[in-house]
Amino acid sequence: MLNRNSYFIREHVGAFKLKDTYDILDPETQQQLAYAIETTPGWVLALRLVVGKQMLPVTITVREHAEAPPLFRIERGFTFVRSKVHVYDAQSQPVGYFKSKLFTLGGGFNVYSPQDVLVAEVKGNWKGWDFTFVSATGQEIGLVTKKWAGLGRELFTTADNYLISIHDMGEQQAASNILLLAAGLAIDTVFKEQ
Repeated sequence: MLNRNSYFIREHVGAFKLKDTYDILDPETQQQLAYAIETTPGWVLALRLVVGKQMLPVTITVREHAEAPPLFRIERGFTFVRSKVHVYDAQSQPVGYFKSKLFTLGGGFNVYSPQDVLVAEVKGNWKGWDFTFVSATGQEIGLVTKKWAGLGRELFTTADNYLISIHDMGEQQAASNILLLAAGLAIDTVFKEQ
C-alpha cells in the first residue's frame, strides 16, 4: 500500500458526525487500499460541542482493514496559532512532523524529520485546494488536488475528495509515502475542517 504513486482520498459523509473517516482508494480502479479513521478520545469529542474543532487535539490512524495493525498515525495536540502534527509509523516510532506556517495566503506547512531537519514544504495556493509538496532542495515531489464531488455533496456537507500524487522516489518511496500521505490527511484536518 505504501509503495504507490497516487491515492484517492474520499471523506465519508455523515450528518452530525463527531469522528472523521476516510477511504484511501486506487484512483484508477477505485479499489480500497486502506482507510483512515479518527481515533480521538471521547472527552475531546465532547469538547467539540463547545470549542472549535480546529483548536482541539486529533488522532487519525491508517489501516489496511479494520482488523489490521496501523500502517501509521498522525496526531495533533491543542493548537491556538500554529499547528504541529506528528507522524508515527506502525511501530509507533516518529517518522516526522508538520508545522503550520504563520503568514501564507494559501496555507501550507513545513515537513520535518524526527531530528528537526526540514525535508519538505507543503505550499497551498490562495484558491484553496491545490497543494504542492516541495523538497528542501526546491524540487516538486508531489501534489494534492481537490476533486469535485457533485453539487449536493459540496453544498451540504464538509466531506472532501482529493487526489494525492507522489513522484517516483526510488528506494525511499515507502518512507516518503508515509509522510506525504499523512501530509494530505493533515491538510484536511488542519486547514480545511471546521
